[in-house]
Amino acid sequence: MVANSKAAKVDGVVVEALPGLLFRVRIAEDKEVLAHLAGRLKINHIRVIPGDKVWVEMPNLEDKRGRIVRRL
Repeated sequence: MVANSKAAKVDGVVVEALPGLLFRVRIAEDKEVLAHLAGRLKINHIRVIPGDKVWVEMPNLEDKRGRIVRRL
């Protein structure tokens, strides 16, 4: 994904940690997306575990995939 101003940033909660730095994130009561860590989080060794609140950046809200850009 390209970082641009059109990408939507939504709050979510990490539900499950998957292999390969993938996470299942619940962004609404009934919607879950598959998200990977942004490069800045990987470089600084930010640990994300289930139960953490995060910001997920998505190109549009209908997508099933996103990128975790911040841990709250």
